Amino acid sequence: MAAQIKSSGGQAISLRADVSVEADVTRMAEQALSNFGRIDILVNNAGVNLPYRRVVDLTVKDWNYVVGVNLTGPFLCARAVLPSMILQRHGKIINIASIGGRKGAAGRTPYRPTKAAIINFTECLAAEVKEYNIDVNAICPGAVDTDMLREISGGRPRNADSPDQIAAVAVFLACDEGAGITGTAVDAFGRSNPLFRTQSSTKG
Repeated sequence: MAAQIKSSGGQAISLRADVSVEADVTRMAEQALSNFGRIDILVNNAGVNLPYRRVVDLTVKDWNYVVGVNLTGPFLCARAVLPSMILQRHGKIINIASIGGRKGAAGRTPYRPTKAAIINFTECLAAEVKEYNIDVNAICPGAVDTDMLREISGGRPRNADSPDQIAAVAVFLACDEGAGITGTAVDAFGRSNPLFRTQSSTKG
């Protein structure tokens, strides 16, 4: 991706980091500031999941792994970039939640609880930083054709949307045109919207 940006005339750096590790996140933010002088946009997109697994079968290692990446990661990344955003009085933070954050389901712990928590974290953070002209929003995708989803589902799920469709929502929220939206979770369920599973025989 960095190579593509550079070939298009842009500037980019790529770094290896584990978002659940504080030192990695600190280094990542410092490198961004060092190279570009400011941080205007943060997209918390890193996420992990587990195959269907009952709570009684979960290990603490399983739980900590998913919570560390999906919930602690966005907290660490937001905290790392906020001093710069507050100083410049401008910023956009976009957290990737999930349709799964809207409702629980059997075998989907701890993934869905972390995504529900991200929606609440988004609201809390938005309330804290609005005075600094920092917008914080979440996106709740439905099924998206990603490597992670294929791995846990054993193939391409039906009615999956493309990552580009979710990226377009993030771009809008990151632009000035999206400034009227903050503290909100945008449901981007696409073709996997539960509404489309309901068939009604009522006419008229």
